[in-house]
Formats: sequence, C-alpha cells, structure tokens
Amino acid sequence: MKKWLFIFVFLLILVAVAGGFWLMEKEDSTSTPTPNPSPEQPVVKNSLPMTPFTGELMDLTTAGRPVMAVVNNHPDARPQTGLVEADIVFEMIAEFNITRFVALYQSEYPNKVGPIRSARDYFVELALAYDAFFVAHGYSPDAREMLESGIIDHINGMQYDGTLFQRSTDRIAPHNSYITMENITKAMNNAQTSTEYKGQSPYYFYDSTENDKLKKQALSIRVEYGTNKLFYSDFLYDSQSQLYSRSVNGVAMADKETLETIKVSNVLVFEAQHETIDSKGRQSIDLSSGGAALLFQAGGVREIEWNSVDGMLVPFADGEVVKLIPGKTWIHIVPTVPGIEQSVSYTP
Repeated sequence: MKKWLFIFVFLLILVAVAGGFWLMEKEDSTSTPTPNPSPEQPVVKNSLPMTPFTGELMDLTTAGRPVMAVVNNHPDARPQTGLVEADIVFEMIAEFNITRFVALYQSEYPNKVGPIRSARDYFVELALAYDAFFVAHGYSPDAREMLESGIIDHINGMQYDGTLFQRSTDRIAPHNSYITMENITKAMNNAQTSTEYKGQSPYYFYDSTENDKLKKQALSIRVEYGTNKLFYSDFLYDSQSQLYSRSVNGVAMADKETLETIKVSNVLVFEAQHETIDSKGRQSIDLSSGGAALLFQAGGVREIEWNSVDGMLVPFADGEVVKLIPGKTWIHIVPTVPGIEQSVSYTP
C-alpha cells in the first residue's frame, strides 16, 4: 500500500512540474517581444522666426503688430528720433517738394519717435495695407475723413496733445511733437485693438548661403526732390559693413537721442504719378499702379519695377518678386515728372 502511495505522489509531482514548464513556455510565446534599443535620434532645434520686413532671424516670442509713424523731415525737425529702429522707411512728398517719412516698425520698436507730423491719405493707405497701428499728429482733409471713418486703428496728436503726445521745449511747433512706445502701447490697449501681426509680408530675402552681386556698381547714391538741397538724400556704401549710411546736404543722419547713424541694407527708388491738389502743395500719389524702379544693394544697382501687392509696395523683375538683403530698407517715392532719370544719380 505504501509503495502505491509513493508512486501516486511521485506522479502528481511530475505532472505539476511538467505543467509548470508548459505554462512558462506559453507565456514566453505569447508575450510581446522587447524591441532592440533604437539608435538615439538627433535633436532637431526649432529655427528662429524670420522677421517679416527685415528678413532677419530673431528670437521673437510673439509676432508684434507693426506700428507706422509719420515723422517730420522739415530742416527744423532734424535730427529726428527713432528712425534707426525702423524696418522700412518710406520717404515721399507731403507738400510741394518737402518730403516726410513714414516709418514702419515691427522687428524692434523705438523708445521714442518724432517729431510726429500730420497724415496724408496715402500714408493711411499704407498703414492699412501693412496691418499697422498708425501714429500721426494732424491730418489733411482727405486723411482726416479716412481716419474718422474708422478704417484703421490709430492715434492722433490732435486728440492727445499734451497727454500721450509730448512737446519738446528745444523746438517750436509743429516740429516738436513726440510719442513714446509706452504711450503707443497704451493707445492700442485703450482702443482694444490687436497687438499681434496678422498680415502676410510680401517680401523675400536672401539667406546666408546666397550672395547677390549686381553687375553694375553704385557705391554712392543721390536722390533729389526738386532743387532744394535740404531735401537731397545721399547714401554711401561701406563694403566692410555691407550697409548704406544716409546723409542730407553733407550731414550724416543720426538719432537725436542716441547719436546712432542711419544704416540700411537696401535702398529702393519707386517712380509714381504725383498730382498737386491744392494751394498748399498737397499731393495725390498713385501707390497702386506700379512703375519703374531702381534697386541698390551690395554696392550695386539694378533697374527693376515695383508693383502694389494688396496695397504693399514690392520690387519686381520679370514678373517675380526681387529678393532683398536681410536688414533695414529705405524706399523713396519720386514723381514721374521729372522721373527717376533726373531724380536719381549714382557713381561706382
């Protein structure tokens, strides 16, 4: 009896061990295999955003809304403040042959800008096209009608003289109105308007691997408005910095506060139809039809044309947008009469 009991217990133990091995094999066959370690993936760094109007790579946390300010260019308003920071400066006639600056800021903003001067209807049109918050002090009748219609977000010194706009004591009106970026921001917040850029830049820029060398040299440039030398603009190219410095009547253009000189990567001259519309010499300027143009960059010159792209002024050649060199740009708008040939001269 003991012998059979021993055999029975031995068989039970044998069956249990065999069952255990069977279960282990089954688990191994049904479990998900552990993958072999994959090689470490390279870390891809996010590229820095490119600023829409300078083509430069900058670490911007937000796409700030452009600000467009009308800056006085009367001799009594010089030197100006805040033009160094402008991405693009448009220079065009305000009345007779007296030019005015329309400064576009987006990649950086000035601490203070001025002297601020009155608006023209074609200034307002530019601000609308570039999705810019518009800053002026005063207005022509046509510009006033546009501003009061609410067509663009803006602030005007006529309503905020002595509050958001401040008068300097070293100059007389109307050549002494200034506004700080802090007060521009207050005005934008008061108007409950967007502070972010929602537009689309029409400009294209060379990257660091490209090199644009125009065949025809132009190291020294002059742009004339009429016969008054106080409104002659001279640009001199420096091959070391690859920038153009601007001067007027032999005086280098520098910021009143910082003494930093104006330097730009591109100089453009656009020809547009002008018409005098009143006894004060105010103009009607056609900024929609396009026309002949000159492009100066990298110490060279190229004959091109310009077109309006959704109201923005863009250089073209052979039906394609012409690339700019990354950096600041100065755009002259000159009348078709006398035209580019008589208004612009340059030397190698």
